[in-house]
Amino acid sequence: MCKDCGCTIAPHTHEHSHSHSHEEHPNPQLNDPKTIEVITKILDVNDTQAAHNREHFEKHGALAVNLMSSPGSGKTTLLEATIDHGGIKLGVIEGDLETNQDADRIKAKGAVAHQITTGQACHLDAHMVHDGLHHMPIDGLDVVFVENVGNLVCPASYDVGTHLNVVLLSVPEGDDKPAKYPVMFRAADVLLITKCDLLPYFDFDVEKAIKETRKLNPKVDVIEIDSKSGQGIDKWVSYLQMKKALR
Repeated sequence: MCKDCGCTIAPHTHEHSHSHSHEEHPNPQLNDPKTIEVITKILDVNDTQAAHNREHFEKHGALAVNLMSSPGSGKTTLLEATIDHGGIKLGVIEGDLETNQDADRIKAKGAVAHQITTGQACHLDAHMVHDGLHHMPIDGLDVVFVENVGNLVCPASYDVGTHLNVVLLSVPEGDDKPAKYPVMFRAADVLLITKCDLLPYFDFDVEKAIKETRKLNPKVDVIEIDSKSGQGIDKWVSYLQMKKALR
């Protein structure tokens, strides 16, 4: 985990930092006003930059989508399938700890991409995305994807300036992840259940995963996808087209 993201602090703690409760929290950091003040400032500055990023996307007429998930859930494969579909023109800001592999895959499909290597940082923030926009010609793009660092914890706490949060949950991960990682799934506008071709081989209950997510977020949209076979890709692209038209 990175040193400054507050990943050991409960998300949105800054909203409650002025509570007058005198009960001790089991996490010692939550009992330290100085720590809370630092995290509050980090998040407030990030939110200001996120608002500017959103203004930039809107000025250029692009829908911005934040893709979040654990590593290996199929984010880049989904993007490749979306490019192959051809229904939208897209660009990608890629986030990874190291290497340009994901950006290279997107470019090989003919789409524009810029890689951000975060080093030790376990998430992208609004400032990283802003820097990426300097390398992203977004005029004429329908959708700009931000492929966040693979992590089911920290990315959910950082607004990067997109319009939609999309969370991928792959069948091999298990249907218990929404209950175990509620902050991430609560932040989702869309839940994509991926690698659905593997359902016959894993003990994954689709209805349970959807039910647990909707306990956290009743308005979340759900699409079941298999990027390799193309299952659900038409529905996914149509969804993006609809959201783009509403902007």
